[in-house]
Amino acid sequence: MEIFLVILVLLAIIGISNILNRFVPFIPVPLFQIGLGIAVVVLPPGIHMTLNSELFLVLFIAPLLFNDGKRTPRHELWNLRAPILMLALGLVFATVLVVGYMIHWMIPSIPLPAAFALAAILSPTDAVAVGAMAGRANLPKKIMHLLEGEALINDASGLVAFKFAVAAMVTGVFSLGNATLSFFVIAVGGLVVGAIVSLFIIWFRVFLRRHGMEDITMHMLIQLLTPFIIYLIAEELGLSGILAVVAGGVVHAIERDRTESSSNLKLRIVSESTWSIVLYILNGLVFVILGLQIPDVTSVIFENRSFNNFLVIGYILILTVALILLRFVWVYVYSRGSWAVTKREEMEKPTFLAAVLTALSGVRGAVTLAGAFSIPLVLQDGSPFPERDLIIFIAAGVILLTLIIASITLPLLSRSEKVAEEEDPDVLQQASKIKVLKAAIQGIRGEINEDNEAAALSVISDYKKKIGQLMGQEALQNMDSKSRQLVFDVRLVGIQAERDEMERLLAKKEVTQEVADRFQEIINQMEVLLSQRLKMRLLVSMFRIRRLILNMVHSEKTKVTNSQDPTESLKEVSILTAKAAISAIHNRMNEANRDASLRVISQYNRTIERLSSRESKQLKEDEEFQKHRVELQFKAIQIERDEVQEMFESGEISRGAANQLRQFINYLEAGMLDEDDL
Repeated sequence: MEIFLVILVLLAIIGISNILNRFVPFIPVPLFQIGLGIAVVVLPPGIHMTLNSELFLVLFIAPLLFNDGKRTPRHELWNLRAPILMLALGLVFATVLVVGYMIHWMIPSIPLPAAFALAAILSPTDAVAVGAMAGRANLPKKIMHLLEGEALINDASGLVAFKFAVAAMVTGVFSLGNATLSFFVIAVGGLVVGAIVSLFIIWFRVFLRRHGMEDITMHMLIQLLTPFIIYLIAEELGLSGILAVVAGGVVHAIERDRTESSSNLKLRIVSESTWSIVLYILNGLVFVILGLQIPDVTSVIFENRSFNNFLVIGYILILTVALILLRFVWVYVYSRGSWAVTKREEMEKPTFLAAVLTALSGVRGAVTLAGAFSIPLVLQDGSPFPERDLIIFIAAGVILLTLIIASITLPLLSRSEKVAEEEDPDVLQQASKIKVLKAAIQGIRGEINEDNEAAALSVISDYKKKIGQLMGQEALQNMDSKSRQLVFDVRLVGIQAERDEMERLLAKKEVTQEVADRFQEIINQMEVLLSQRLKMRLLVSMFRIRRLILNMVHSEKTKVTNSQDPTESLKEVSILTAKAAISAIHNRMNEANRDASLRVISQYNRTIERLSSRESKQLKEDEEFQKHRVELQFKAIQIERDEVQEMFESGEISRGAANQLRQFINYLEAGMLDEDDL
């Protein structure tokens, strides 16, 4: 019962931290979670949890890194392979040597092998912490891809170096040649085992589907178990479980891209929804558990009279600054050197600010603390491991300090870099809206079955219209004044052709005067919008008054006879006039206005397609159809919200942009509710 209550408290902390972050957005969620974790230990009755490093790595780090391997763009990682390896391998070993000697010189009571062990667990950046910083910091995409790639690999290199250093301390024996060979065997072997086990799991899932076992719950269970299976098998073989799950994630991402089709879209939607919940909880628990450990770690040092508290805090400050400076020098020298020896026109010149951002983004996290707690209590001869408590305290302090520094400095520094790198915010917002709507369409396609096919196609059609409208707005915003004027001129040609066609139909008495008047009113309003924009509001108001009068004049006729529905007649006339407009624009098309003409013709074709759906009215009146339609609309809204959250968490959009997108989705939802009430 006690364990159950502890789990409930931890989950509640995750929810409370996100609520607090809404009200105090300048403090990142991880710091709230660490702070609340500390609070539940300090405040009575107090919750204490002993960190089992091996269990922590398999339970939390394995699925998180597996998911990062699936989500991290492989093309960008391959393009950045050289700097990623220089950070994930070169910088790790440089940190072990430089910072290790520095720790031993600064704190002589820590032997050199133990100092190397502390430097090793301080060397890797934490993938979870980097991801948590990404949304608020809004780092440039190139830096984010570099950090993601580094975090996928340096956990393994840092932990392997740490194990060798601890082994040297415990046994008193160390061989550089054997350590180097063992490192490559462990690393490469982990990658190979991860890929092989992943391929076997993928084959097993395909085998089940071929034999008619399409149960989504079963396939989802296999997905959830996959990272744990890969990690445990690799560790059992003495290889790197961390690199194994990363390789497994990449292999699963390749398989997903290769087999992506409408047949498994439903599984993909369920998978993404399930993983979003699992990762949300795991990410939160990592920082909450980190907070739970800090009071116990600090109390050991602060209550020990053999330690000068201010001096120990000074060690943490000096080591944190040293880690950031070493990281900055490594990144800046490497980037400038690569730019100098490479064809400069093929590579963007590295900037001082980019190196500073990369250095400050080297946040340490739970992997560092888990490694510190895995230090054995005694050496081979039975004596206590030297300064074990101090090493754990320093590791915890560096984690907290790097998190605080990154959360304060990155949002301030990345703002100017981001503005210089990215496109116009309005264009990015428009593109984000289109991406969200396309995600909804893809999700709805995965829900299509025999019962809701008509409703699903109707919802998809609505979303395509919204995308068309947004793309039209985006295109007009991106056009120069000359191109925009060409579109307006072509549109006026189409309007005149529509008016001429209406007069021809009226002369042949193929339409009634009422329909002609209503159509003429629409045409006049369109012409006002295009040619007399300054007078638009006044004239549109006049047309609305005229429409009211026309409705009053014809209301009695409508009551007396309902032999012909004016709305249906207006729809048929609109199709005819649109075709006439297309013909007229084709006749006036030349090289100068070709692009503008094709754009306007495309708009007319969309209008014809929409108006030609003769069964739409009958379908909308069908109760079963409407039920499916409403259900799918709300599913689409949820898919849109999930997409926004995913874009925010991956660093594609800032918090402000995410809030604007959520407001846009709220408007869509409100419009659906209004539509359902009609």
